[in-house]
Amino acid sequence: MKLSARQLNRALLARQFLLERAAKTPIEVVEHLVGMQSQVPLSPYVGLWSRVSGFQPADLAGTLESRETVRIVLMRGTIHLVSARDALLLRPLLKPVLDRVNFTGHNGKQIAGIDPDELAQRGRELLEAQPCTREDLGKLLKERWTGHQATALAYAVQLLVPLAQIPPRGVWGVAQGRGDHATLNTWLGAESLPEPSITEVVSRYLRAFGPASVQDAQTWSGLTRLSEVFDRLPLRQFSDENGRTLFDHEDSPRPDEDTPAPPRFLPEFDNIALSHAGRTRIISPGFNGSSTRGSFTVDGFVSGTWKVAKGTLLIAPYQRLPKRDSAQVEAEGRRLLEFAAPDAGHAVVFEQT
Repeated sequence: MKLSARQLNRALLARQFLLERAAKTPIEVVEHLVGMQSQVPLSPYVGLWSRVSGFQPADLAGTLESRETVRIVLMRGTIHLVSARDALLLRPLLKPVLDRVNFTGHNGKQIAGIDPDELAQRGRELLEAQPCTREDLGKLLKERWTGHQATALAYAVQLLVPLAQIPPRGVWGVAQGRGDHATLNTWLGAESLPEPSITEVVSRYLRAFGPASVQDAQTWSGLTRLSEVFDRLPLRQFSDENGRTLFDHEDSPRPDEDTPAPPRFLPEFDNIALSHAGRTRIISPGFNGSSTRGSFTVDGFVSGTWKVAKGTLLIAPYQRLPKRDSAQVEAEGRRLLEFAAPDAGHAVVFEQT
């Protein structure tokens, strides 16, 4: 069965809770999404506001402080917000990805000649004694490896040793100062589940991002050789407009391509635009979708960027929006301001295209 680009778009939006906000807890949604990109510490709050009915910042902040969720380097070597269980599940499975990031390219050159086991052991000892920032960790490590850059040493430890970036970093309403790290073992009491399952992870990826190809799953995770994992799952096969083979669970939602898709505001680096080999199921052809600003959708596709500056929401469409779409985007934008900047004047400004 062939699926059109719009069918794939609507399937993705449905699974991402962007067609209709979900009556779920933040942890339920974070686990369903298999984590949320969090290199911008507060971006998951906007991502959850667009996905969860009645979401309030304290709903997520409390889970970080109670250690039910954690911020940790995972997929593609980037920081993600995940549940405590998923931190223990994903971190050992993604070790090959983190090793590849660590030992190749610029960082690999910076730590050349160092025994990685010795570096990991020293980093672990320091962080188990006292959580500290990556900057402070680098200075301590440089006392042992004087001929190497402190930043490279600390980054290498972050990839070698399961580390949690601990609160107050990532807590809404708290000044985003120190980004202290602790070992995952110290923070959660363990570093992995007894038998972490990549088959479970791929199955969950499809429920959050499918229908998808093997290459899509590899793009999302950074792992390779996942075709054998797909073979172990009872999946239905589809194809896209370019003839690529896609896989999906039989019972996952695949709405009609004409299903209405309301405007949604997404944070910087939302995984919805980073988890497939191509971005056309969420970003219209002709736009690369790369931006350090948030993005917004019209009719299900990313149609521009946004940011809040001094209580004003600045909206930059990729091209002039029809009057009806502009009004709907503005109305959703005002709701976003009420959430993100409740004490501001709630002004919405469309920047010139």
